[in-house]
Amino acid sequence: MTSPADPRDGAAPPAGPGLKLLAVTACPTGIAHTYMAAEKLTQAAQARGIAMQVETQGSIGAENVLTDNDVIAADGVIVAADKDVDLSRFGGKRVLVVGVAEGISDPDGLIDRVHQAPVHQGGAARAGSGDGQGGNGGSGGSGGDGTGGAGADGAPSGPAGARSRERSIGYKALMNGVSYMIPFVVVGGLLIAVSLALGGHPQADGGLVIPDGSFWKHVNDIGTIGFTLMVPILSGYIAYAIGDRPALVPGMIGGWIANTGELYDSKSGAGFIGAIVTGFLAGYLVRWIKLVPVSRFVRPIMPIIVIPIVATSALGLFFIYVIGKPISWVFENLTDFLGGMTGTSAALLGVVLGMMIAFDMGGPVNKTAFLFGTGLVSKSPEVMGMCAAAIPVPPLGQGLATLLRRKFYSDQERETGLAALFMGFFGITEGAIPFAAARPATVIPANMLGGAVAGCIAGLAAVGDNVPHGGPIVAVLGAVDGVAMFFVAVLIGTAVTALTTAGLVTLGARRSRTGSPQTRGPDGTDSAVRAGAPATRKPDSADRAGSAQSDGDERAKAEPPAAAVQQSVVPPQGGAAVPPRSEAAEGAAEGTEAAGAAAEVLSGYLTAETVSEQLSAVDKDAGIREMAALLERSGKVADSAALVQAALAREEQGTTGLGEEIAIPHAKTDAVTAPVVGFARSAEGIEWGALDGTKARLVFMIAVPEAAAGDEHLRILALLSRKLMDPAFRTRLLEAPDKEAVLDALAEIQ
Repeated sequence: MTSPADPRDGAAPPAGPGLKLLAVTACPTGIAHTYMAAEKLTQAAQARGIAMQVETQGSIGAENVLTDNDVIAADGVIVAADKDVDLSRFGGKRVLVVGVAEGISDPDGLIDRVHQAPVHQGGAARAGSGDGQGGNGGSGGSGGDGTGGAGADGAPSGPAGARSRERSIGYKALMNGVSYMIPFVVVGGLLIAVSLALGGHPQADGGLVIPDGSFWKHVNDIGTIGFTLMVPILSGYIAYAIGDRPALVPGMIGGWIANTGELYDSKSGAGFIGAIVTGFLAGYLVRWIKLVPVSRFVRPIMPIIVIPIVATSALGLFFIYVIGKPISWVFENLTDFLGGMTGTSAALLGVVLGMMIAFDMGGPVNKTAFLFGTGLVSKSPEVMGMCAAAIPVPPLGQGLATLLRRKFYSDQERETGLAALFMGFFGITEGAIPFAAARPATVIPANMLGGAVAGCIAGLAAVGDNVPHGGPIVAVLGAVDGVAMFFVAVLIGTAVTALTTAGLVTLGARRSRTGSPQTRGPDGTDSAVRAGAPATRKPDSADRAGSAQSDGDERAKAEPPAAAVQQSVVPPQGGAAVPPRSEAAEGAAEGTEAAGAAAEVLSGYLTAETVSEQLSAVDKDAGIREMAALLERSGKVADSAALVQAALAREEQGTTGLGEEIAIPHAKTDAVTAPVVGFARSAEGIEWGALDGTKARLVFMIAVPEAAAGDEHLRILALLSRKLMDPAFRTRLLEAPDKEAVLDALAEIQ
């Protein structure tokens, strides 16, 4: 059987049967447009016999997340989104990027255009290059932000790269945390560095001080805030990737606790390593709590009240009373250990201090060495000199490594590397944290080796530092005794770290291309084949069926059935077409999966009292007021004016006119005492600003109190938007002769 043209060899595959396409849809203010675009693309693909799988990224989170194996088998990717979508995982694939409106209005056109789209040359490994090049794809996890990148061992990865295995949820969560942390590291570090460079005043002893109350002191304070937040951000978004939004609060607060040593009687916090621990603990704790069966009356408050409070309290107290004590013990004993070394060889002390400085970059081990050197500045400046030489080595070394082996790093990492070089000059060790968090097994040993070399050379040369700071900046300002040897120590240490990192990354890449049994893909092909020339065979229908089953099982375990949205069934390439289930069958299946608790979601919120056969309004504002009055009939509206105001405020963020003659205005406000949904028809249609230019004739309005906004509100939106994509259903609603017929049609939405 002849394989379709590979998009990586420059030939355009046919936009017809046998094609395997992927899509990502996303809108910034909700999920209705997200699902409409997904449904339109799926319908267009099915009509042409094309296999299409769509990942949706809406407010409810990412669903039907594309796996590495999905991307490997794809001939092209359509991204219809009005917000940032990470493209790094699609390296080596034809990627067409458009707004979500085009996904709704011109799905056939997008399918025709994708086979002529340019091949994405992003940070992920580019298939067919033969060298397994790639880098950290940035983020991943539940947010669907991509999973390409280099692994902890430094090997390049990514869906189009050499390693075909699925990344674990732990790896994706770590990458998610790192990607969100990087801006805080860069912004905080650069603001601190700039404020020191432009606003610092040299002192007689060579130090650099920014006057209190000055403009540059305020800039420095802002940078310090960025550095303070980066650790909770890392922890919070690791937790978020594992446990979704309910895990964000316990993850961030847990990270703050980990970084605040005073809470558990330690002179230094646990730093980024402690943040990684709290992130994973929070994420998995929330996932475990989600498995606890609760009454349907309690379910709406679980994600916004019960789970965050229980998880945050449990994690915070556990860290303070259990984990914090060992950290404090380590801090105290390391200080005693260093105190006992002051009479030994200066070279040995320099090695130990350099390794400690480079180990956790701001954590308890680093702070122990730094505070030890600071305490001896006046008596033995040579000890601080050893620390000062090691302090800039991790950021300088990692920044240099991104220049030496550019192809193994993503664009984001290369930019972070440039920022790390700048931070290293000013003695900001934390500039290397993003690299250490992403590749701990590669970066931390390389940092420690370079730090040890720098500290050893400084110790042998009796380099002295008269201020409690490090990096080339202190030498430039005249605070260092033995400037020449100080720079020799820094340069050699930086070179050692950079070369070691580059070597480990390259070694990992070569291992991934050897086709060892550990890197064989689920279809039996060797990773070396995937990294080298284009494969001579694409996975057949049996391969894809097995992969799809595995992916489906994994998703079923990872997310609650009530939050799942049915995925359209499309024919696998080379296999027989599988007819999609009817909408009624989908509704019945969803009701069964929800175990009865949410089987009557819309029937419970949308009643005969909140249905009107005819809207008299002629514009959107009047339509919203009329719909609010309709909702008042339920007895659940406490303040009609406030409800109208909230709905109009939502419209200012972006129209809720979805096209196809549909509008779904919605509001989260305490003007209602319980969730309520209304429906009305407009004979002439109301101009609602829809993407396709149609006037709204079918108008639904959703209102939920703030305390119950959560997943329930988003689920109602998802169910409505997907069901309303069925033309036959819309026709039944529009042509229903009376209210009873309207209610019969609406009863199909379960």
